[in-house]
Amino acid sequence: MPSPPLEAGFQRLDKWLWAARFFKTRNLAAVAISGGKVHVDDERVKPSRRVRPGSRLRIRRGPMEWQVVVLTLSSQRRPAKEAALLYEEAEESVVRRNLASEQRKREASKRIRGVGRPTKRDRRQLERLKAPFEDDAW
Repeated sequence: MPSPPLEAGFQRLDKWLWAARFFKTRNLAAVAISGGKVHVDDERVKPSRRVRPGSRLRIRRGPMEWQVVVLTLSSQRRPAKEAALLYEEAEESVVRRNLASEQRKREASKRIRGVGRPTKRDRRQLERLKAPFEDDAW
């Protein structure tokens, strides 16, 4: 069944999320919706749920969460600047995302020595340790 025309004031949720550039493809949007990562008016919904201007969405992608209100509908995926005009993000959502982003950046800069992949210096020290034993022929 074809989706209702935009003049009716409704649009499929997965298509709107794709057009608003929250997801790269409609399929990714549909998978996220089915997985409970997107809520409309605080309800878990299906990808075919119709949204209209004024609908409140909560979108979670990894560690990031957006709380937005749908302002307009769009049947096409447009540039990011135009896509941002389709919704309005809650102020507390912006603050929360910025704080989380800063925290992730600080934590990423902390690397515990000896954990994970060895550095170039570590590798060279290991090679020096192994070198005397590699020359011995049995």
